[in-house]
Amino acid sequence: MTSTTAGAPVAAPRDLRNARIAVAALFFTNGAIFANLLPRYPEIKRDLALSNAEYGLAIASFPLGALIAGLAAAALIRRYRSSRVAVVGTLFVAGGVFLAGASPTWITLAAALFFAGAMDAITDVAQNSHGLRVQRLYGRSILNSFHAVWSIGAVSGGLLGGLAVALDVPRGIHLAVTGALFFVVVLISYRFLLPGAEPAERGVPVTVQADDPRTHGLNGGGPRARRTSPYPTLAALVVIAVGGTLVEDAGSTWAAVYLSGQLDASVSIAALGFVAMVGAQFVGRLLGDGLVDRFGQRAVARAGGVIVFLGMGAALAFPSVAGTIIGFGLAGFGVATLVPAAMHGADELHGLRPGTGLTVISWLMRVGFLVSPPVVGLIADTFSLRLGLLVVPFAAVLVIVLAGVLSSERAKQHRR
Repeated sequence: MTSTTAGAPVAAPRDLRNARIAVAALFFTNGAIFANLLPRYPEIKRDLALSNAEYGLAIASFPLGALIAGLAAAALIRRYRSSRVAVVGTLFVAGGVFLAGASPTWITLAAALFFAGAMDAITDVAQNSHGLRVQRLYGRSILNSFHAVWSIGAVSGGLLGGLAVALDVPRGIHLAVTGALFFVVVLISYRFLLPGAEPAERGVPVTVQADDPRTHGLNGGGPRARRTSPYPTLAALVVIAVGGTLVEDAGSTWAAVYLSGQLDASVSIAALGFVAMVGAQFVGRLLGDGLVDRFGQRAVARAGGVIVFLGMGAALAFPSVAGTIIGFGLAGFGVATLVPAAMHGADELHGLRPGTGLTVISWLMRVGFLVSPPVVGLIADTFSLRLGLLVVPFAAVLVIVLAGVLSSERAKQHRR
């Protein structure tokens, strides 16, 4: 490790690369561990003889646990460091997933999922906090690539779980082995993570523009900007993040239902709506860091909002199977960088204790995931699902309007 003149520790290039790989391992395992359980849901429902209502309530325990425990993440990170919280949290998530798979009753299933959800929320904040520490030292955007790696982990976990089902591997053995394997990966990665507490790298010199949200709230820059309350900016960042989650949830919850219901697509074709959204989002995250470095988060977010608005707006205005699938794909691509951008902006806000902004963003995003399906469903029951899906272009408009709170800072190699 070397030091800046201000005394803040800065990792050597090799250490920094290792830290980036280690954080990527955290994201990969976080996506993979829970995804291993998803293909086992049908047999869990069958083996426990659960009704649809009982099954739904049990599954809802996961986001409920995340909501209740999520706000504790900032305090835990400040006390124990993001690296330690992420590693221990991963162990607890793996344990909760194992207990869910091995549960003999509905109550133990719900309790295990509640615990896993609570630990997942804390782990999620911790790994993003550490990823942002590494990004600050890199001096350019890399957070989108971590979220892309999470997507790879989720797909890998789902495929591994499906293979275990196909091979008739008992749930307990399957989830114990995969949980232990992924935890070993995280444990090995721990030694390569950045040392020190969260604010350790905050003193590293960075170039900040007068209109950067790290130096002001919504009231503009200038000498008085640092005294502006951070909460209006944080509220705008929350709306941007929740806007991204609304679009994601529309694809995962309603794409297949809309395509097969109102547009009469076959079941196999209807599945392509979600596939298009997730696939395009993954591509957007792979490209996102380069775009953010070149154009800044603000421009990329606004362009993404325009893509979402035009893509889904056209798909809903002129409904067709092919057009809707393309519309969901454009929506996924458009929101690819929104959540990482909002997290970065919240974590850099002056006037908040370390980890607070990131925790609030993460927690309220989960509220969005919990509230969005019933709201769209209520509109669909009252009017039509096509009308309910207007939440997607509406969310895009909010992003376009509020993107001004995001940084317009570009990486050094792209500055004039």
